[in-house]
Amino acid sequence: MVTIKRPEEVARMRRAGAILVEVLTRLRAELRPGVTTGQLDTVAEQMIRDAGAVPSFLGYGGSRGTPPFPGSICVSIDDEVVHGIPSAARPIAAGSIVGVDVGCIWQGWHADTARTFIVGAVPDRVAQLVADTERAMRAGIAAAVPGNRLGDIGAAIEAVAQEHGYGIVRPLVGHGIGQAMHEDPQVPNYGRPGTGLRIEAGMCFAIEPMFNLGGDDVALLDDGWTVVTADGSLSAHFENTIAVTSSGPEVLTDG
Repeated sequence: MVTIKRPEEVARMRRAGAILVEVLTRLRAELRPGVTTGQLDTVAEQMIRDAGAVPSFLGYGGSRGTPPFPGSICVSIDDEVVHGIPSAARPIAAGSIVGVDVGCIWQGWHADTARTFIVGAVPDRVAQLVADTERAMRAGIAAAVPGNRLGDIGAAIEAVAQEHGYGIVRPLVGHGIGQAMHEDPQVPNYGRPGTGLRIEAGMCFAIEPMFNLGGDDVALLDDGWTVVTADGSLSAHFENTIAVTSSGPEVLTDG
């Protein structure tokens, strides 16, 4: 069931989003060759708790044979699409692209956001992948206006991928968000304009394109969480939580 959020509920999500903006700003400053993904996780969790919030990801899952997620953030490097598990034994190397996904709960309401950062120098095509994935996220957000449909969001994102021939990760999609991190509806990163659920003011979505330099296909590692590209190509991921208002989308996780 798709829920319509009241202004006071969106306000709580807005505060959760502001906390995440501060966390990502700090993590971006911490990112450098040699820092471990576990160190980033420690910084993020402390900041979230110091702000009076709770990490959304820590302990998430744990059903159908999937272990509970052991970190407060996901850190996905190079060919890892999403859900990379942070580790004190995993340093980041120069020339990597690093996806950082983080969520928190403030007074019972969630926000969820992700960025892909470039560490050191990378080839132009890799930098372009990162920039275009962010551009696709913003194109999808721009389509999230009352009267449009979910297919308009997906079509706007897909158009950016098609422009450059990127693979689109289809099994993983955006989602509704509110009192749960994942709510109805699903928000695919592909679609046909004018199809799907009609968008209304008060709906809240996490819009999150994932583009690959190679094909669409992905695989799940034995840890039960980390999703990688099937062909080993690099992948980028961006995500913002938005609230649909009568005048258009309000981004709740953008500084």
